[in-house]
Order: sequence, then structure tokens, then C-alpha cells
Amino acid sequence: MILHRELDIGELSPCPYLPDRKKQIRYFLASELNESDISFLLEKGWRKFGVYFFQPSCPDCRECVPVRVLSDEFHPSKSQKRNMKKNRDIDVVFGPLKFSGRAFEIYQNHSKQRFSQECNLDEFITSFFSPSTPSLQSEYYLNGELIGLGFLDKGEDCLSSVYFIYDTKFSHLGLGTFSILKEIYHTQSLGLKYYCLGYYVKECQRMAYKNNFKPSEHYNWLKDKWEVTLV
Repeated sequence: MILHRELDIGELSPCPYLPDRKKQIRYFLASELNESDISFLLEKGWRKFGVYFFQPSCPDCRECVPVRVLSDEFHPSKSQKRNMKKNRDIDVVFGPLKFSGRAFEIYQNHSKQRFSQECNLDEFITSFFSPSTPSLQSEYYLNGELIGLGFLDKGEDCLSSVYFIYDTKFSHLGLGTFSILKEIYHTQSLGLKYYCLGYYVKECQRMAYKNNFKPSEHYNWLKDKWEVTLV
């Protein structure tokens, strides 16, 4: 691992998940990590975009909890089976990172329609096509048209979902759930134990979906250990 910047602490700012809270993160910049490196960082609750690695360091708050699915034990629920049936005509391809104009169009649409945010090409490339770890992407095609992409990192024991984007005119298909299901099954096919879903905030409704894939484990910041999800 090549470390470009020592551990630093960001300034306090409004929390995007809990309106009455402030967020603070610690971070560092690094590149050329191997599968062992990224597995170790994910094990300790770190996340990343490009070469930017971060972890919550909020005062008096531990609500951002890393969650991972035990892929080798996973079985879909009835609603998840219905989702897969509804999307049976979607072709899913896993492969190396591959930039395209269509991918950027989807990112722009997704950012604007889902989060009311404008974005630019440099930001997109820096976040998702400047890999610091072994990485891959998932692509979702309907009738030959690219309608969604997932960006993932590969550790020695896991796949980690970095981000998923989709064309919002296909929101009715439940592509967020579908992408997680397909990526869990891809994790299984690679013989990897964990599928990492990032941070889960119990009180944030738009993150509730991350608790719907079982069995799973949550990271206990205070005990520095992973624990089986009970609810």
C-alpha cells in the first residue's frame, strides 16, 4: 500500500443522514492496495472513493454502522425473489472498470433526480475510475441498453459495494435491490465469504434496505468486532 497522506480529521459539518446531528470523518489518501490491504481496512470499518479512504469520527455518535452479508449463507426473501423475477429480462455483466459516455449520463441523471445534486466528469472519474484497489464493475442491460452500473472493490475474502447508479426512468424496477442480489450471488461465485454494503444508519429510512439481506453482521465500533445482526 502506498500512503499519500497521513491520517487527518475533517471539520464538523451537517450530517446527511440525521438532521439533528453533526458529522466528522477521519481520512487518508492511498493507492496500490492489494486484496489483503482492502480486506483489512473493510474489517475495521473503513470505506473509500477512489484514493480517498474515510471512516466516521463523529463526536458522541456511532450511528453509521458498517454492515456485511454472509454471502455463503444468504438466501433471498420472498420479496427479493419477486424482485429477481420482475427483472429476469435484465442482463448483468461483471468485468473490469470501463468508462463510457453512457455511464456518465446515468451518473448525472441519478445524482440530479435522487439527490438534487449536480456533478461533473472529473468528479465521476476521480471517484470511480481512479482505482486504488483491485476493482470491478457490474453492468445492467435491458434490451441492449445500459440502465445501471455498480462499482465494487475486491478483497481476499469479500466484495465491497462502493456505489450503484441507475437511470431513474427505471426506478419502478427496484434496481437497487436487484443489484445487491446479483452482486451477492457474484460474491458467492467467486468463493468469497462477505459482501460489504457500507454504512447502515438505523434511524435513516432511506438506508433501511441495507438491513434486508440476511444473514448479516454489523460492526460494533466500541468493541472493535463484528456481531451477527439480530433485527
